[in-house]
Amino acid sequence: MQIVGYETAPGEGPAALRVADAGTIDHITLAPTTELAYSLADRHCAGVDRGDDGHQPCQRPDAPYCDAHTSVWPCARCTGQCNKPLDACEEEHAVYLAAFAPDVFKVGVTRSWRLDTRLREQGADRAAHVHTVADGRRARRIEAGIADRITDRVRVPTKRRGLGATLDRTAWRDLVSDFDPIDEFDFDYGLDVDSRPVAETMLTGTVRATKGRLLVLDRRETTYGVDMRALVGHEITPGADDRDRQASLTAF
Repeated sequence: MQIVGYETAPGEGPAALRVADAGTIDHITLAPTTELAYSLADRHCAGVDRGDDGHQPCQRPDAPYCDAHTSVWPCARCTGQCNKPLDACEEEHAVYLAAFAPDVFKVGVTRSWRLDTRLREQGADRAAHVHTVADGRRARRIEAGIADRITDRVRVPTKRRGLGATLDRTAWRDLVSDFDPIDEFDFDYGLDVDSRPVAETMLTGTVRATKGRLLVLDRRETTYGVDMRALVGHEITPGADDRDRQASLTAF
């Protein structure tokens, strides 16, 4: 079996890992309190999902995907100086601000109908919808202007360092006060941690919660924060991983 993807599932149903076995894709649920007992083995390209035709494996060593199975999203670094290459560019877009504890803020864009989903996919703690525009190009231009003040990208290690921290709501309100929000959001992922989880790549423990693509696991009196993307490409075998792991001070 190989982990070939993940679903943050901000809407219906729990988050899950997508696992391929002999061409068929199944799911490992990441619902809170789920007991996981898998060992990670070799990692290589996760191949490609062919839909009804099943999963096509790839043995190239690059992970999570090799060059042949890596797709480049044309909007990734777009600033609105484009010819709207995707059909989705013509849809109504929202420009938003997102907050990540304790004091990291970003600007982003998404199609309006995906706004709540996109914010949960990123694991935002608070958010504000600040503009609605007719298409993606206009949204990217507005985003680029705001990005002169705050970042348009927050990486997973930064988000993981904020797990267990309290959001600086004063700084957030100061930022939002410069706009006229259309709507505001306040998310709760059920983490209930009072200290930063230990960074690890593992799949053994009790699921506490997921926050965006971060999987939070409890194991042997220590809480771990796992980037689900770091799991993609690993072959897995049933059975708990018994390798020694870094533990928090509370485990002693």
